[in-house]
Amino acid sequence: MPGAGTWAGGSRRALLALLVTCALVVPLSAAARPRIPAPAPATLAPLTTTTLDAAYGANRADAGRAADMAAAHGDARRAAVDRALASPSRRLLSFDGRGSGRVAEVFGDLAHADRTAVLVPGSDTSLDTYDRFRRGAFALYQELGREAVTGARPAVVAWLGYETPGTVSATVLTTGRAEQAAPGLRELIRDLRAVAGGAPHITLVCHSYGSVVCGRAASGLDVDDIALIGSPGTGADSVPALHTRARVWAARGDDDWVANVPHVRADLFGTTVGLGADPMDPAFGARRFTAGSGGHSSYFTPGSPSLTNLARIVLGATNEVQGD
Repeated sequence: MPGAGTWAGGSRRALLALLVTCALVVPLSAAARPRIPAPAPATLAPLTTTTLDAAYGANRADAGRAADMAAAHGDARRAAVDRALASPSRRLLSFDGRGSGRVAEVFGDLAHADRTAVLVPGSDTSLDTYDRFRRGAFALYQELGREAVTGARPAVVAWLGYETPGTVSATVLTTGRAEQAAPGLRELIRDLRAVAGGAPHITLVCHSYGSVVCGRAASGLDVDDIALIGSPGTGADSVPALHTRARVWAARGDDDWVANVPHVRADLFGTTVGLGADPMDPAFGARRFTAGSGGHSSYFTPGSPSLTNLARIVLGATNEVQGD
């Protein structure tokens, strides 16, 4: 009779195989949706302090044109999202309205920020669901304002810079989309350093599958902290395996279903499936912090321990972060 460890490993692999099989056979409504037309992104000068406002304006103009094209295509919902992004008050570092869409939006004065957080979203995030992601970024920006000491200059970037996988899909169980996304995230960090001109403290806040993106981009990345929230894994088995100089943090809400994701790797259907070790496992080596009792979508809820602790990490008040 096999030992308990062998049985447990086999059971986890069987569950992983079942998840992949279901993901391959369950039809997805998003997959059947027609591609949404939009103009190609504007060709912009390299981002610097002096070109930043021009970039904001060019990307807003693109969003306006995309709204008109989406409306003509009969997609009122996408047209409304694009039209809102075209508002004069919005600060868009980048915009691409084609397909599922891409956007990077800034909260705060990026050129003079000394503390910048970059939010990297997880599965099922697109322009169609962007408002949900944006609310989390804005909630963090407001919390930074409450927690910051006098004179601090925080900023937040909501980075929807890649095609996220569906929650019910084969791609969400592999690092493929994350590996495609990693070069764009590295480019963003280089742009932030160029725009700020100085040496702002930069924190990646990586939610769900976004933590896989951060894990794939982490090696040599010029950031100071990486916070993994609701993470199914990073594609690595430990903090040293990320090859980063950044401090790595991890948190999970008590009611987050991602705790049940099996942390194993297996070769299935010609690909390697599984996202590596659980970042909440002490052996992974992350600094764990309290997230409270919330679920997978509760990390940016105003008043929650997770939002307070994230703000303190971004601000460098690490002695005030509540440990798990």
